Amino acid sequence: MADIVIRKGIRAMAIVVIGTIFVDIKGFPDDVYSPTGRNAGRVEMVHGGVGRNVAEDIANVELRPRLLSIVDDTASGAEVLRKLQKHKVDTQYLLTKPDGMGIWLAVFDNTGDLAGSISKRPDMSPLADLIDAKGDEIFRDADSIVVEIDLDKEIIKRVIHYAKKYAVKVYAVVSNMIIASQRRDFLQSIDCFVCNLQEAGILFVDDFSNLSPEELREELYLRITKAQIPSMVVTMGSRGAVYASLDGDRGYYPPENVKVRDTSGAGDAFCAGVAVGLTYGKTMREAVVIGTRLAASVITISESTCPRFLPRELGLDFDAAD
Repeated sequence: MADIVIRKGIRAMAIVVIGTIFVDIKGFPDDVYSPTGRNAGRVEMVHGGVGRNVAEDIANVELRPRLLSIVDDTASGAEVLRKLQKHKVDTQYLLTKPDGMGIWLAVFDNTGDLAGSISKRPDMSPLADLIDAKGDEIFRDADSIVVEIDLDKEIIKRVIHYAKKYAVKVYAVVSNMIIASQRRDFLQSIDCFVCNLQEAGILFVDDFSNLSPEELREELYLRITKAQIPSMVVTMGSRGAVYASLDGDRGYYPPENVKVRDTSGAGDAFCAGVAVGLTYGKTMREAVVIGTRLAASVITISESTCPRFLPRELGLDFDAAD
């Protein structure tokens, strides 16, 4: 990886994030949620999408990520763009296309857990042409890359190509594990893959729900060793997270005790924290600690991204970027 440039204690380049932008429509009941009944409550619309969430989470750690994605040619798309720029996300490689954003319709129960959802995925294939045209300038000076592994295959192939060309580490997150499970070979070229317990079960065609964190930690190490996946982190919701890598490093970290309002976006914030930690020299455990803290900050609010943190609050040895 290219050396990280520090000027007066400030990190210079950027993490490149490749992924989707969604509009999230969320419903929250006023009382105990009834799956078959009419539930009085409130409906909120917020900006979402795994790629957008991760980019804004990284920006909220006062870093300056570069986002490759697509927005609508509508007022909603313009609003998304304005907010990203306000958070100082580098948007010069965002494309504007008709129907370029996805829609996520979700209903939460009275405890803040997701009760059901429907997702309309956007067409992300134009990103392959963008990378063909500008891949060198996009990735040449990247500190690292975070990518949604379930994007179009041609996009993932190009990302891996440029990551190898410039010796940049790649961290992967997932939106649709059914699609991602068909790209197992790509995971061998990913430095760290972050997913939740259910997604890990889909990937390895097994049910891990009854395993304790300690049992899952050892099982995960065995699974990635057989599959030759360099490293993985698996979140277990209220039970914390486990991690394992091919070099034998593995462990468990408990969750933070906070009041849950809305769990959406927590996994993206967790991935952002892990990617930030690993990018800037932290161990796997230290990176998981950062991810856990960002995820905990998200589930206490209705937004899909974390509030602002200064880098040194998370143990990062540099100041906020200009």
